[in-house]
This record gives sequence, structure tokens and C-alpha cells, in this order.
Amino acid sequence: MSENSSNAAYWSANVRIILISLVIWALVSFGFGILLRPALAGISVGGTDLGFWFAQQGSILVFLALIFFYAWKMNKLDAEHGVDEE
Repeated sequence: MSENSSNAAYWSANVRIILISLVIWALVSFGFGILLRPALAGISVGGTDLGFWFAQQGSILVFLALIFFYAWKMNKLDAEHGVDEE
């Protein structure tokens, strides 16, 4: 029973990390790049407005940062549950 409980805790934490990452990416790409673009139009970044920057580059950079965050967080989670690679 203890192993099933540990497996459930591991996958629950894994799914939570994935869902948080997806929500952040959706907020940045869809929210800032499309829905909030008119509100961000007054802020200039690199010669263009912030909403356009999020739509073109910001969402890609956040996606790359989330990949590294996920790998780091999963390595910690794997080590906590004893399933890490040595």
C-alpha cells in the first residue's frame, strides 16, 4: 500500500507541475499576446509595443524557460521519490 501511495504522490506532483507550467504559458502567449494586447500597447519594448513583443518573442522565451524549469523541478522530484537517474 505504501508503494501505491508513493506512486500516487509522485504522479500528483508531476501533473501539478505540468498544469502550472501550461497555465503560465497560456497566460503569457494567449493572455498577454492576444487578449491583453490593447492594454499593453502603450508600453514600448525594443521599438514595439509590449503586447506584440509577447506575441512574437515573449511566449517563446517563456516556453524555453518553462522547459528548463520543468527539467530542474522534475530532477528534484525524482530524487525525492528515489527514481532519479544516477
